[in-house]
Amino acid sequence: MIIATWNVNSLNVRMPQVLAWLAEWRPAILGLQELKQTTEAVDVEAIRSLGYEALVNGQKTYNGVALIYDAALGAPTDVVTDIPDFDDPQRRVIAATFGSIRVINVYVVNGEAINSDKFAYKLRWLAALHAWIKQERAEYDQLVLMGDFNIAPTDADVYDPESFRGQVLCTETERGHFNELLSLGLTDALRYIEPTEPNYTWWDYRAAGFRRDRGLRIDHVLISEGLRSRLLHAEVDRVARGWERPSDHAPVRITLGAD
Repeated sequence: MIIATWNVNSLNVRMPQVLAWLAEWRPAILGLQELKQTTEAVDVEAIRSLGYEALVNGQKTYNGVALIYDAALGAPTDVVTDIPDFDDPQRRVIAATFGSIRVINVYVVNGEAINSDKFAYKLRWLAALHAWIKQERAEYDQLVLMGDFNIAPTDADVYDPESFRGQVLCTETERGHFNELLSLGLTDALRYIEPTEPNYTWWDYRAAGFRRDRGLRIDHVLISEGLRSRLLHAEVDRVARGWERPSDHAPVRITLGAD
């Protein structure tokens, strides 16, 4: 069973790549972030043509998330859009339960600059996420929290740690929030499988960032203890980052064995 996350940086532009990726890898569930489309604008029929269905929480021009899932899984339950009890006009969350597995797909706030209102918003958002995930963990033994976290958890996740020291995505405060999520009994799947590899997931379009491998690891799949024994593989799909008109992010996928 493949579960994957991918910030597509405009689904309108990247729909051909998404459809090609679905056809090649046939994941059970694919979480998308940064759709930059309203819910109604998403071409669900194209997704259905491949045997998939979609749950979409879209927003014009900015943000937007979706869960694309194999129709054979059946209709998901307990669908949630947005963090409960957190007043937020931005569409950054979608969650659903597929059989025994709870899947939460998030697009965490970027934060822009540490002295900005957007950074303060990011910290409030992360605090609200932690409170919600704590509740979800109490309810669901098998849980996947995935998406674009806009946090590089350690210096090993940054191509040039010194240049990013104290900058957004790499501050100790943001990393503290990431570790607090792990403390809820979640495992960083990619680090668990490949503890020493950089495995960057984002490369700047500018200055030949991808060709020079000047990247950051900011897209993550976190899994609960109830799924860790089933984890067979985890990897970054760098091939998709090299496609024509790519997103600046690569997909991250994990493979789970049978329950």
